[in-house]
Order: sequence, then structure tokens, then C-alpha cells
Amino acid sequence: MDPVISTRPLLAVAVAGLAAVAILFLNKREKLRDAVSPISAVAMFAIVVSMAPTVLAGGTVELRLFEVLPGIDFAFRADALGMVFATVSSLLWIVAAVYSIGYMRHLHEHAQTRFFACFATSLAAAVGGAFAANLFTLVIFYEVLSLVTYPLVYHHEDEEGWRGSRKYLVYLMGASKSVLLAALALTYHIAGSLDFVRGGLLTGANASATLLTVVYFCYLFGFAKAAVMPMHAWLPAAMVAPTPVSALLHAVAVVKMGVFCVLRVIFHVFGVSTVGELGLGVATAYLVSFTILMASVYALTRDDLKARLAYSTVSQLSYIVLGAVLLSPLAMVGGIIHIAAHAFSKITLFFCAGSIYCASGKRNISDMAGIGRRLPWTMGAFFVASLSMIGIPPTAGFVSKWYLAEGSVEGGQMAFLAVLLASSVLNAAYFLPVSYTAFFEAETKESRAPVREIPLVAIPLVATAILSVLMGIFPYYFLTLADGVIR
Repeated sequence: MDPVISTRPLLAVAVAGLAAVAILFLNKREKLRDAVSPISAVAMFAIVVSMAPTVLAGGTVELRLFEVLPGIDFAFRADALGMVFATVSSLLWIVAAVYSIGYMRHLHEHAQTRFFACFATSLAAAVGGAFAANLFTLVIFYEVLSLVTYPLVYHHEDEEGWRGSRKYLVYLMGASKSVLLAALALTYHIAGSLDFVRGGLLTGANASATLLTVVYFCYLFGFAKAAVMPMHAWLPAAMVAPTPVSALLHAVAVVKMGVFCVLRVIFHVFGVSTVGELGLGVATAYLVSFTILMASVYALTRDDLKARLAYSTVSQLSYIVLGAVLLSPLAMVGGIIHIAAHAFSKITLFFCAGSIYCASGKRNISDMAGIGRRLPWTMGAFFVASLSMIGIPPTAGFVSKWYLAEGSVEGGQMAFLAVLLASSVLNAAYFLPVSYTAFFEAETKESRAPVREIPLVAIPLVATAILSVLMGIFPYYFLTLADGVIR
């Protein structure tokens, strides 16, 4: 099918960019300023899904703007993999925008205009990366996302915020300015282009196996947002940010941009055949399996709810990479759809952590005895999302983990099936005690303080919990897109 030439990929990015400008101009008109984000989010989502019929039918939507260097254009292309990321980001921006308004108003947070403007710009960068037609365009949006989320991590402007945001920037920018830049230069030297190619840009390239291996691992660690150990420490440190930012970091944009970039490299820069021939798939699988298990163990030891969720994210991101590098069709499908499954579930969990904090000021799980009886919608949604993270049917997490497990068997990689099963047990070990504490432990004197759920905070988290179940029952949209990536 010939590509469809259209401005819609650019328009999707422009909507969020213009929203950020409008928010800055409406600084002193708070109600109008706050309305910009949800309205823009709906518009962006409508533009993104308008391209879905073409992509689901096996086509692409493309737009080339200008040439930077011979073989390097600033260009957009909406394909199956990009649509997975763009659909998730644009859909979740709608609920995140509503949630952020309720959270920021209730806590009377300062610098709200800056917050909402940076939030909108980060969504522009995320969708721009999703629709990037080549590595050059992708890295531009990747870097923009790193820079524009820095003020969000540093939002509270205190010493803890400074330490967390400094680590955030050092890890992300340090990796991209060193090994990632080297990977780009070497790729251009080898192939004479940075375009994404079905089957792999470097497939059949005239380069040694050693050089290609070096380039591959430069990409894996250069895209530090994927949080593969040891490039993960920035993620727990960034938990000093307000909870809507944590949701942005862990579900909507930042970490998903990291694993999305890694999948782009595997599928459209190296290609599945080249990754297999060089033995890179097995090597990466062992590396991310270590990340999956060790991050889960770290999560078990954390009493702070957001810290526990942060280490859970480090673990769950590596599921996505593991699915891709197992190189079996079912595992690759599982890894791709886990982008959506994890997003819907993890944003719910962070929303719940924020709702608990708004209502009670509590952060530690040990202080939440009996709070589920006072915050039933919040803790009910937390329980549903926890089941999805563990992989219990009929949730989204069950679908992606099923494909990952089936893919491990299909590829004869029983060791990685054992990793998936062990990590699911660890997921249950660190998620279920939270719900048990909230619903079944006796209230303490401190936990009997009056608390109530805030509608603008509670409604979005219930909506995302429902999305976690709906994707588990009706996964066909994301399954079709995933099938389009690997065929």
C-alpha cells in the first residue's frame, strides 16, 4: 500500500505545542488556562485515531518537512508501532489532564501555569517521537522530552527536588550526549541514512559483527529512559515530583518513549534477523531478566508507595524489551501490547497514590491501615490495577503476559518463562499487601482522621482502571497493530 501523505502527524504534535503556548498566555485566567489541557488532549486523540484505519489496513501516513543532511530528513511517519505509543499517550493525556487539575487545585500547588505548559509540551514531544520517520527526528523529540520534563521533576524547588532532578538530567542527558550520539554517528557511517526500514536499516550492512554489537548496546544504554539496569537510578529519584508528573514519567510519556526507542532500534534499525544472527537477543534477554527480578526485589523493600511503584516500573519496562528480544512472533506481540497494558495499569496506581496523598497526606503503606474503607473508589481502582500488573484475567496485564509466556515457549526459552512466572509472584508479593492493609487491617488512631475522595481526582483513576479491564476483554486494536509491526 502506498503511503498516505498528510499533515495529520504534524497536527497531532502542533495541538499540544499550541496548548502549551495558550496556557502561558492564560496565566492569570485560571479557569480558561485549566480548560486548555483537556480540550487539547481530546483534539490530539481525535487526530491520532483518525489515522488508525489507514495504519490498521497496513498503510502509513507520512510527511517529510525538510532535509537536514544527505540521507537525513526531519520527517514524520505514522506506522503500526508509532500508533501504539501515540494512541496510549494521547488517550491517557485526557484523563491525566483532568486528574492534574483536581490534584493541583486541591493542594494549592505553586507555579501551576509552568506545570501545565511543560506537561503539554511533553505530550507534544512524546507524540512527535511516536510519529518520527527516522532516528534523527526521534532523537530530537527524545531530547526535547528530557529537557521539558526537568522543570516538572524540580517542581517543588526544594533540596530534595534539586537532587532528584539533577540525577534525572545527568542520567538522561549524559547517556544521550555520549553513547547515543556515538550510535547515531556510527549508524549513519555504516548505512548512509537514519531512516527506519521494515526489516532493519542495518540488515546486510557491510560492517563487522563487533562494530554492530557496539552500536546496538550504545542504543540500549543511550536510550536511558528505558531504565535497563544500571541506567535506572534516575527513575526512583524522580519520585520527588508531584504525582501527576510521576504518572507522566511512568505511564504516559517518558519511560514509554525509552522502551519505544529500543523497539524501534530492534525492529527497524537492526532488524529481527540481524539481532538473532549476532546473538544480541539472548544477551539482552538475560540483561533485562536481571532488571525484571532485581527491581521487583527492590520494590518489595519499599514502604513509600510511590517508591514501590517506581521500582515496579523499572521491572515492567523490561518486560517490553524482553518480548522484543526473544524474537518469537508471540513474544514480540506481547512486548508491544505491554506498552498499553502497563500504561493503563500504572497510571491508575500512581493516580491512586496521589488520591491517598490528597485525602490524607499519607505516603507510606504502613500508615494506610483501613484507609480503603474511607477511600473505596481509590483503593478499589488500586486493587484492579494491581491485578493487571500481576497478570490476572480479564485485565490487560493478563493478555500481554500470556503472549510473553507463550512466546517464551514458542522460542524454546524456558528460562525466560521462569523469569516471567517468578516476577509475577513478586508482583503479587508487593502489590497485594497494599490492598490488604487498606481494606483489612484495623485502623489506627491516626488513620481515623476524616478523609474524603476528591471528584476530579477519583473519576480519572476509576476511568483508567476500567480501561485496564476493557483492554483485557477487547485487546484487538493493539493486537492488530502489534501484528502489523512484526509482519
